[in-house]
Amino acid sequence: MSCTIVLVGKHASNDRSTMIARTDDGSFDVKKLVVVDPKKQPRKYKSVISHVEIELPDNPMRYTACPSVDKAHGIWAATGINAANVGMTATETITSNPRVLAADPLVEYKAAKSRREKDVPGGIGEEDIVVLVLPYIHSAREGVERLGALLEQYGTYESNGIAFNDADEVWWLETIGGHHWMARRIPEDRVVINPNQFGMDAFDLEDAFGAREAHLCSADLKEFIRDNHLDLNADGVFNPRNVFGSRTDMDHIYNTPRAWFMGRYLTPKSHRWDGPDAEFTPESDDIPWSMKPDRLVAVEDVKYLLSSHYQGTPFNPYSNQDTGKRGMYRSIGINRTGVTSVCQIRGDAPEAIRGLEWVCFGPTTFNALLPVYTNVADVPGYLKNVTLDTSTENFYWGSRLIAALADHNYATSIQHVERYQNAMASKGRRLVWEYDKRMAETGDFALAKEANEAICAMAKEQTISTLNKVLLDASQHMKNGYNRADN
Repeated sequence: MSCTIVLVGKHASNDRSTMIARTDDGSFDVKKLVVVDPKKQPRKYKSVISHVEIELPDNPMRYTACPSVDKAHGIWAATGINAANVGMTATETITSNPRVLAADPLVEYKAAKSRREKDVPGGIGEEDIVVLVLPYIHSAREGVERLGALLEQYGTYESNGIAFNDADEVWWLETIGGHHWMARRIPEDRVVINPNQFGMDAFDLEDAFGAREAHLCSADLKEFIRDNHLDLNADGVFNPRNVFGSRTDMDHIYNTPRAWFMGRYLTPKSHRWDGPDAEFTPESDDIPWSMKPDRLVAVEDVKYLLSSHYQGTPFNPYSNQDTGKRGMYRSIGINRTGVTSVCQIRGDAPEAIRGLEWVCFGPTTFNALLPVYTNVADVPGYLKNVTLDTSTENFYWGSRLIAALADHNYATSIQHVERYQNAMASKGRRLVWEYDKRMAETGDFALAKEANEAICAMAKEQTISTLNKVLLDASQHMKNGYNRADN
């Protein structure tokens, strides 16, 4: 799937939390937020797409997930935080190149062509990864190690990037061909921006094959690079983007412009992003993968980045000015997004309420983030009771309806949308603040369930109110609107 990733180290955030965030840009996938009880976690997993079967451990933890409502193509859990306060978001489809894929082909399912043959299972992919990993890990590093072992054993049928976080660390793993992989711990004062490309632009192989403090990879990665002549670096500096990634014309339209917008927002003073003397343009191949932001980053900043439609630039498709460049680059906020999440692990909060999962359904440009406490046995019906039929009784469909109506009447509806987003952010934050305080004072962390109910009640009120406004606005601008005075 086409997605965008933002990762925030704890010393780059305003409250010393770690954050991993991703837009899940499927094909209008209907999504919901649920809590998976350990009793309902399978002990033997079978993938719908690749048909691979995997035995799972007997000690799963409870975790949140944002699965597809339609299970025809599998679970597609997308994102979540487990009972050990470890977050995971999976996956971002990334690019590769023919040299890598020839050296280590993707592991694709092969159906039997006759009764004499047997099906050949494929590897694991986005459908499977959260379910296979998140219930069993107690740190971000453990997530990398478990997923790496699964990739080496079963392989994958697609190129993906996966993020993990706990209270102290954020890790990012990228697959390399069918069985290889590499992962980095994000520096604590950095923010990572990653569109649908192989992203890492630096990697310490000595650390990966030595102390393993901040770099992990496949055991034979050095030999894999050497034996297949994959290293294109000419200056003696190992840049994995030049080894495993892509550099295509399509990247310059679909991928690098997204990194440019995010970098431009995060470091407006440290780098030049505009004008004839710009260090980086929307089509630069060397936009840094990680950067130290000019100011600390809050959840609202992450949401702004993941809602981008190139506002403030000549590329904004909603601009009323004919710049000749409107809509030429793929926006971050797009129409087909199913769910966007920010898994936030708050190191200064009591362990029982350390995890907050901020969720936004539908196109991010027009919709709002909602904070949810994750250490609960269940979530409100407004988040989980989602059907394939359109409804105003759940957050997913309410969000989709607002976006579809506001998009066609952007100039007049955007004021309603901005007020909605600000109200949801401020009221949601206020409720978290109030319940954090109550739970810390009383020690009654079961209040997290009550907090989620209060947050969802607020969200439903705000969502319906905004839907009423954008529906009226859309109705007033219908093409068949006539008055007698028009004659």
